[in-house]
Amino acid sequence: MPFLPFALPEIGDEEIAEVVDTLKSGWVTTGPKAKRFEADFAAFLGDASLQCISVNSATAGLHLALEALGIGPGDEVITTTHTFTATAEVVRYLGADVKLVDCDPVTLNIDPAAVEAAIGPRTRAIVPVHFAGRAADMARLLAIAQRHGLKVVEDAAHALPTTCGGALVGTLASDATVFSFYANKTITTGEGGMLVTRDAALAARARVMRLHGISRDAFDRFSAQVPSWYYEIVAPGFKYNLTDIAAALGIHQLRRANDFQRKREHLVACYAQALQGLPLQLPAGPAPGDVHAWHLYVVRLAEGAPLGRDRLIEALYAQGIGCSVHYIPLHQQPYWRDRYGLRPGQFPNSQRAYERMLSLPLYTRMTQSDVERVAGALKAALLPL
Repeated sequence: MPFLPFALPEIGDEEIAEVVDTLKSGWVTTGPKAKRFEADFAAFLGDASLQCISVNSATAGLHLALEALGIGPGDEVITTTHTFTATAEVVRYLGADVKLVDCDPVTLNIDPAAVEAAIGPRTRAIVPVHFAGRAADMARLLAIAQRHGLKVVEDAAHALPTTCGGALVGTLASDATVFSFYANKTITTGEGGMLVTRDAALAARARVMRLHGISRDAFDRFSAQVPSWYYEIVAPGFKYNLTDIAAALGIHQLRRANDFQRKREHLVACYAQALQGLPLQLPAGPAPGDVHAWHLYVVRLAEGAPLGRDRLIEALYAQGIGCSVHYIPLHQQPYWRDRYGLRPGQFPNSQRAYERMLSLPLYTRMTQSDVERVAGALKAALLPL
């Protein structure tokens, strides 16, 4: 049987034609397609007050957002231990410190009570993560931030098109939201991301800092009808711009985002049916009335399962099925563990989830028979004769 990968992008003829058009146009770096993608993204979110800044990764977007908010040495930023290192490492780029907190035992999203308990005199911001595509409890988190005068930057790498309280993530009352378009995300540009904000000053700073601190976008400088060679370096910026080649993919992927979500939701329903009776804890669905993006499908071994997580992954690979673990928590990683003296016992919910969790294949090119194949392999491993 052919190998069933953990994730695959779905690229159609429209994306390919748009990329070819870009290559033929002669403008392959940040230019008209990137501007079009930004405008389309704002329209998708449906809020005219939002500004969208395309970047070459969600990591870049998080860095730019926190930099624009003035986070720096002596400051502290709270985020979850149950995330990829990019969420936290951008804080260290700026010389600030990270305060890690535990996750909710059911949703695996950041625990608002743990956030409030962790706030200290140096705390400046909170970075919640919408784990696997389910919205974090933003109502509570935003209320906490308002009470304590803190900034909020949402890591929405998993969360397009997630809703929270009926509103699309990206349109909430946070200071900024950052999406990812990496190869395995709900839409892809290969590599890429989008920083979304209502704060005009934050947006202006991010646009300058994403390209070397130059006072004018390259597209504006090189496409004007009058000589426009002059520019100024106003800050030591970064190289975080999204290319037009990548944006060409994004333009058409975005148009398919809602259809992709519906496909993922259908596959999740198939999994829920096929995995009945197995010693597994299935992932939490969305809050009532909300949309889950279903970037990941994360199951956990229940008490009494006949084998551990690592052996189960090996059994699946032996049957030609790819899977992953989301995540090895940051408190387990040498850098974060050693810098802040972290111990597993400080994060019991994340630690327990990590020891029992695995992410099953979930992508729009999957079929119901693929789901049944995964379920069959799980049954063979977990319900031995």
